[in-house]
Amino acid sequence: MTPTDFPIKCEQSFLYLSFIFTSLYVLHCSVLQRFLLGHEQVHIKKSADLPLRFRSDGTFKILQVSDMHFGNGAATRCRDVLPSEFGSCSDLNTTRFVRRLIEAERPDFIAFTGDNIFGQTSVDAAESMFRAFTPAMESKLPWAAILGNHDQESTMTREELMSFISLMDYSISEINPPAEKGIHGFGNYHLQVHGVLGSSLANSSVLNLFFLDSGDREVVNGRRTYGWIRESQLCWLQGLSQKLQYGGRWEGISTDSLTPALAFFHIPIPEIWDLWYKKFIGQFQEAVACSSVNSGVLRAFVSTGDIKAAFMGHDHKNDFCGNLNGIWFCYGGGSGYHGYGMAGWPRRARVIQAELEQKYREWTGVKRISTWKRLDNERLSVIDDQVLWELQ
Repeated sequence: MTPTDFPIKCEQSFLYLSFIFTSLYVLHCSVLQRFLLGHEQVHIKKSADLPLRFRSDGTFKILQVSDMHFGNGAATRCRDVLPSEFGSCSDLNTTRFVRRLIEAERPDFIAFTGDNIFGQTSVDAAESMFRAFTPAMESKLPWAAILGNHDQESTMTREELMSFISLMDYSISEINPPAEKGIHGFGNYHLQVHGVLGSSLANSSVLNLFFLDSGDREVVNGRRTYGWIRESQLCWLQGLSQKLQYGGRWEGISTDSLTPALAFFHIPIPEIWDLWYKKFIGQFQEAVACSSVNSGVLRAFVSTGDIKAAFMGHDHKNDFCGNLNGIWFCYGGGSGYHGYGMAGWPRRARVIQAELEQKYREWTGVKRISTWKRLDNERLSVIDDQVLWELQ
């Protein structure tokens, strides 16, 4: 090596080492950071204010949002809207509607009754779910969800989806009862609503909420049909209802009433067809897309004695309530703009309100359950206000 070659070699070595160190640094920042626990950003779930509880005025309000069919946000176009609305319409219209509902109604709890995302067009199920539920998380209100028949059609299974939903901020959803084994599906759980703070029922459930997974698609005798609520789920529901009734009689208060309950699921039961020939309140505008299998849900609900009303989704153009054997069955009506609907027929959502009875200045049990719907129009119109159940 000549004296003139030495500086050149040193310069080359320096450049080579610089390249190696730069490459290692980039690798560390872009790849290793994702896998090293000490370097990743950990998100701690923000918990809802529990237990669910009636307000000081003796009311508890639930906002039911069904069939959002969320896709990929601003890039996802609307279906079945007026030509004048189509150009600027996207999933963001659904988000805006849910935010308006929360602001107008100030609910105590939000119940999402399935088809939260439209899996067929969702590129990333987790991202779509997160965006769909963002208004609920932003509100810091307790909320819960079940799955419909389209949620699992993207990149996650039904079990993964319910697990993911249960871990979201302010969600009180559950995958299944922890102590129960062999229950079909994912998203069967029970929530309690306690009495007014400071009342004698502050530590007791005065309203029970049952959530059930009605499945997605099945093949029966070689033909495709929709899912249904299975025997194992109904056995769990009936057993839990009996347990709650046995321990739910209120000491020191003169009432023979059972603690009332509400049920939430996605796919309607076959008996909903019978309401076409009976009195109903709302619009019956499309065929009932139920399973070909009748698993005895109505019979099981009646046998419990405590379920006063059930709330469904699935058929977007139906928004009616009808009574079957003493139990009201109500559609939520389609809330999402990426789901099918009817041009000129506003998207909508349902509100459910329970009211307590007051005796001698003391709040007691539930005396009335009523419902109404909100339309996504300029006035956020209220329609079809009705009483579903009243203590006799």
